[in-house]
Amino acid sequence: MHFISMIDQETIQRIMDASRIEEVIGDFVSLKKRGANHIGCCPFHNEKTPSFYVSPSKGIYKCFGCGEAGDVVKFLMKHEHYTYPEALRWLAEKYHIEIREEELTEEQKERQTERDGLFHVSEFAQKYFADLLFNDEMGRAVGLSYFHQRGMSDEIIRRFGLGYCLEEWSNFTDHARKNGYSDAVLEKTGLTIFKDENGKHRVYDRFRGRVMFPIYSISGRVLGFSGRILSSEKQAAKYVNSPDSDIYNKSRILYGLYQARSAIAKANKCYLVEGNVDVVSMHQSGVENTVASCGTSLTVEQIRLIKRYTPNVTVLYDGDSAGIKAALRAVDLLFAEGMHVRLVLFPDGEDPDSYAQKYGSSALQDYLVQHEDNFIMFKTRVLLDGVKDDPIRRAELISDTAHSIALVSDMLERAEYIRECAYLLRVSEEVLGNSVAKAAQQARQKAYERSASESSAEKTTDQEPPAQEMPANEPAAHADGGNGPVVNLLPEVERHLVKLLLDYGNNKVQQEITGEDGKTQIVEYTVAEIIVSELRRDQLTMTHPLCQRIFEQCSLMVDMMHTVDTSRFMNSSDEQLRVFAISLMMDTYSLSDTWRQKGVFIPKVEDNLLQDLTESIYAFKSNRLAQMIDELREQLRSATEERERELLVQIQQYSIIAHQLQKARNIVIAPHYNSY
Repeated sequence: MHFISMIDQETIQRIMDASRIEEVIGDFVSLKKRGANHIGCCPFHNEKTPSFYVSPSKGIYKCFGCGEAGDVVKFLMKHEHYTYPEALRWLAEKYHIEIREEELTEEQKERQTERDGLFHVSEFAQKYFADLLFNDEMGRAVGLSYFHQRGMSDEIIRRFGLGYCLEEWSNFTDHARKNGYSDAVLEKTGLTIFKDENGKHRVYDRFRGRVMFPIYSISGRVLGFSGRILSSEKQAAKYVNSPDSDIYNKSRILYGLYQARSAIAKANKCYLVEGNVDVVSMHQSGVENTVASCGTSLTVEQIRLIKRYTPNVTVLYDGDSAGIKAALRAVDLLFAEGMHVRLVLFPDGEDPDSYAQKYGSSALQDYLVQHEDNFIMFKTRVLLDGVKDDPIRRAELISDTAHSIALVSDMLERAEYIRECAYLLRVSEEVLGNSVAKAAQQARQKAYERSASESSAEKTTDQEPPAQEMPANEPAAHADGGNGPVVNLLPEVERHLVKLLLDYGNNKVQQEITGEDGKTQIVEYTVAEIIVSELRRDQLTMTHPLCQRIFEQCSLMVDMMHTVDTSRFMNSSDEQLRVFAISLMMDTYSLSDTWRQKGVFIPKVEDNLLQDLTESIYAFKSNRLAQMIDELREQLRSATEERERELLVQIQQYSIIAHQLQKARNIVIAPHYNSY
């Protein structure tokens, strides 16, 4: 069945109120608490230093590396490629909020996007294969008995969504067609193969006669399948995997990560095995922090997926020569991504699955602990066995070892490798250290060249406007008319003023005002009302185009609702405006608990809000006047005699205003607010 959510605003609000952004993003990214925020490595671009911030109090995230920003719904749409209704439905399920759904009509099915169709048919297929495994006579006799023979319980089979595809030419395809799925969608997912042979149009199921291992996204969506044949047919491939599609790319997926992600984060370690059966067997044995590459050699993208949850990887490979070679191929990729890598080799002819079946779960867990080895040391020992006394091969081994050590980012760890490997290789630490330094320099040069070639394609979405739109450090005249250049502070001042609008616009501040009769009274206004009133009264605009647009929208909100609704910016269809607003709202600094332990308490922004507001308005006005005076003086250089007199009068007027503003710096100016 296909479903679509027709969600009313009240339900959407309940979903948003219940959703905790740090919990949701924490399902996909390993976050650490830092002050009021949480921080981790960005899931949208590769980085070694965390620059991805999540603010629970404001319900937003922001990456200061690539510029991605938004709220909890935006994160799911970006990360999991959900539509807006799908993201809401995911959140509703997570937080147990009931929503009404209506079945799609045939007309609506036809209008579905191709990508949605791929997701739907993949989920439909998984449920069908799983149903056959438990409820079809042939499924139980062939598929379920195979899993049971491998020591898998029904519970673990259901947890991984395992299934069986009948050994018939088009059983699944016929069933899918009856349920409204088109041939185009079936072909693009790879579930069905269409061929023209000898003038005949052939249709058959790709996975017929195989037990099925569905491959999930991190959030649990079915992306593709891996099917294992059970017959002894020699010409048939042991495993068949879904082809790459718009929703599935095997080089960017790890089998079992959906089921393992929480255990990986909790243990701060990930076990990496070779096959799907090994993953399920490890989970069955209680080692749930285990994943495997999906029918491909380990890739950089897969390593970065693991790194979201932990930098510690233990690679488990078969003890035969093929397993050792596979382990050695992975080492440089893992170290290059800043991972801490260890290795466990099983006895020749054994793998995690066979070892667990032969000796039991406890024995497997003990073996993992007792036989974990340092990857570089293992590599050096293995290669050293084949060198003997050949000086040329020994020199190559030293160079190869140095190359691997150079990829280790931690300096202390690198120094320890140099010391231990120098002893094994029977060379001085100085010789090996020099080789490592040379290899590190070459690696940095390659990284620099690669970064330079990619820089144009990876420009941040949070870039500042060009210099002519927002000068950062141009000389400006003194606001009081004095001589000498000063730094133009307008960009930063405007940012701070808009930040006050977004963060504290609805906060109320009180002012004590003395009237003409000498009596004092307390007046109360919101921060937004004061800012809007002050800038409107003096007819001042902001020089930063995005700051000015946010100010204009906030002004309209104050006029219409007497409040500022920041969700308008977080959900704006204007990507540049949305990212910029969230950047201003995100506080990246936090105070150490050490201060509180020492009895030092720093005042909150709210405690001095009126003072901050007054000084910010003053700073904006004085700097804006300085800029306007500077612009008028620039015009004097090429002005006619008549125009020169006009400019001088304007400069004098602005200078008087600037001087008056300077004198009134510490005076709170009561707003003259009116709804226009």
